[in-house]
Amino acid sequence: HNHCCYAVKGGWCVCPVKTGFCEGFVFPSQDPLDRADFNAVEYINTLFPTEQSLANIDEVVNKIRLKIRRLDDNIRTVVRGQTNVGQDGRQVKDITRDIKQLDHAKRHLTTSITTLNHLHMLAGGVDSLEAMTRRRQYGEVANLLQGVVNVLEHFNKYMGIPQIRQLSERVKAAQNELGQQILADFEEAFPSQGTKRPGGPSNVLRDACLVANVLDPRIKQEIIKKFIKQHLSEYLVLFQENQDVAWLDKIDRRYAWIKRQLVDYEEKYGRMFPQEWCMTERIAVEFCHVTRTELSKIMRTRAKEIEVKLLLFAIQRTTNFEGLLAKRFSGCTLGDGTVKKPEVPPPSTNPFLEDEAGTETDEIVIEKSDAEKPKKPKAPDNPFHGIVSKCFEPHLYVYIESQDKNLSELIDRFVADFKAQGPPKPNVDEGGAVLPSCADLFVYYKKCMVQCSQLSTGEPMIALTTIFQKYLREYAWKILSGNLPKTTSSSSGLTITSLLKEKEGSEVAKFTLEELCLICSILSTAEYCLATTQQLEEKLKEKVDASLVERINLTGETDTFSIVISNSIQLLVQDLDAACDPALTAMSKMQWQNVEHVGDQSPYVTSVILHIKQNVPIIRDNLASTRKYFTQFCIKFANSFIPKFINHLFKCKPISMVGAEQLLLDTHSLKMVLLDLPSIGSQVVRKAPASYTRIVVKGMTRAEMILKVVMAPHEPPVVFVDNYIKLLADCSTDTFQKILDMKGLKRSEQSSMLDLFRQRLPAPPSGAESSGSLSLSAPTPEQESSRIRKLEKLIKKRL
Repeated sequence: HNHCCYAVKGGWCVCPVKTGFCEGFVFPSQDPLDRADFNAVEYINTLFPTEQSLANIDEVVNKIRLKIRRLDDNIRTVVRGQTNVGQDGRQVKDITRDIKQLDHAKRHLTTSITTLNHLHMLAGGVDSLEAMTRRRQYGEVANLLQGVVNVLEHFNKYMGIPQIRQLSERVKAAQNELGQQILADFEEAFPSQGTKRPGGPSNVLRDACLVANVLDPRIKQEIIKKFIKQHLSEYLVLFQENQDVAWLDKIDRRYAWIKRQLVDYEEKYGRMFPQEWCMTERIAVEFCHVTRTELSKIMRTRAKEIEVKLLLFAIQRTTNFEGLLAKRFSGCTLGDGTVKKPEVPPPSTNPFLEDEAGTETDEIVIEKSDAEKPKKPKAPDNPFHGIVSKCFEPHLYVYIESQDKNLSELIDRFVADFKAQGPPKPNVDEGGAVLPSCADLFVYYKKCMVQCSQLSTGEPMIALTTIFQKYLREYAWKILSGNLPKTTSSSSGLTITSLLKEKEGSEVAKFTLEELCLICSILSTAEYCLATTQQLEEKLKEKVDASLVERINLTGETDTFSIVISNSIQLLVQDLDAACDPALTAMSKMQWQNVEHVGDQSPYVTSVILHIKQNVPIIRDNLASTRKYFTQFCIKFANSFIPKFINHLFKCKPISMVGAEQLLLDTHSLKMVLLDLPSIGSQVVRKAPASYTRIVVKGMTRAEMILKVVMAPHEPPVVFVDNYIKLLADCSTDTFQKILDMKGLKRSEQSSMLDLFRQRLPAPPSGAESSGSLSLSAPTPEQESSRIRKLEKLIKKRL
């Protein structure tokens, strides 16, 4: 320790400050007594190693006693030092206590002097306040009253003292007297009945307002209320319900009147009221409340006279006025009973959002300067929005009915225009374009939605949504489905059964180029309507009140457009499918048992390929903007054509070996064409979608396997049956029966073969239908390429 006076053996620090083991000040000791492992017996043996050394025992004992006395002296010194420290501490504590007592005395003395000064100020201030009040010296009273009130706050804990309580009561009495006196002065200057006094306000009233700021807030509120009521009394007389100017067609005069009144107020009374009272805004807000009440009353009385143009005119002028208020005032005086500030919806990529602030909406556009137009459209950030125009909401059914009528006329015009102008002209460069009427419809929808959201975001928006739904369905059925070309088949189910009954070689009615383009155009329009309707639903949900969002649902309308798209694709598939029917019929009626040699592809294959090359490029070009639906067309055609081709294969009976080889060659040719179908006739060759390729490979491979089974010898029967099961993996006896018919086997041979087939069938998997057929898994591209090369070698060998 820094205060160590000395160190003793054993490593213990002895000082008046701190006692303890000190590592820094203990000197190394050679004395055995200082060792931690001291052994008394060994130590004594060291001192007296022999008997002769015992002669010095007295000397050794004296040294030990001397050492003990020194240690006792050291201990005594330390103990006395600690005793002295305690005595010094008690002396210091006594001194500190005396200092604290002096501090308390000083503090109490200061408080007493301050309190006496406040009491003197309070007593004098109350006397002065009472005298100034009698003399109406409001200018001096305003400053004095605030000071007296502040001083009085210091005596809140002394109200038990009679003199203090008496002073407090005199202050309250003075405040009450001031309040009544000021109200009387304002009543005299601005009487409730009669006309206003000419000229501007007196200095007395201006100072009285400053006093009112210090008095009970009710005094200030009463002054404001009476002044505004008197200021608007003329308005209630001029625009009372029985006056001609009170009706909606002259609503501009209401807003012109208040504008003049506000200018008049600023000139005459602008300096009378403190600026923080915001009297100009308060007058305007009260005017809005009165106007909303009066308009509601008169519109209920004359509801039958309200027609849509008059309603929109009144709303436009009202929203313009509300916008003017937003530019002039901050809305700081708006309180309970006013329309809440509308919420701003989140940004969206919805096309309905673009430039809403500048969208023309008949007569409802709120004019704004270019600098004020928001870069990103959003709901009007106006605290006064709806403060008057809210009264029109109960009458918006007139607007909704008008939009219903307008949309009905618009749909009728679309129908008439389509009939007059006919289907759109084929245009290879712009084929499949969306019908112009579709854009017109949604532009009108957008205008209605923006317009209605400015009028109300409540129930009227739900009513408008119902109207939107109605005419989306009408557009889908009257303009789109209603203009799809009609087929020669029955209207129930759009089947082609009748086409299968055509005589061999007869021509089947096909859609013209114009009709194909029309179908594609209707499909593209329906796809546009579907996507835009989804966006419309999102936008409506953004516009409407949060509590009504769940009531907006356009799923039924999007489903309607999906049905139009499906029907359009089905028509395109049926047209191409039907065009191929005569060729397949011709294939099934050929005498395949008489074919003597394998040649090039058969004429029926050429006919099918010709129809595909005629139709598919037109459809592909006209569906360039809706590529996914062209893929759907390809898939649906493959799913329709391939099973039909296989059914016609079964009708080719009996078939000779050479005939089967020719059919196998034809099947391969058709397969190659089908695989290339999505890009056939196109300068830009695209890889066919994998989903489509799998369907073609699977279906046409089955056709090839059927022909391979037909080509296989039926002797020995066991090998034939096993080969059939391996190649086709089809457990249906009907299919096996058809294969036997194609081979031309006699009934007796077929009977024994069927029995063997049933015996050789593998056990069906658990839960599988015994009569069902197993689907043939599609080979990989490598397996398919290898199989095609083997097939080509086989065909060349036969040739």
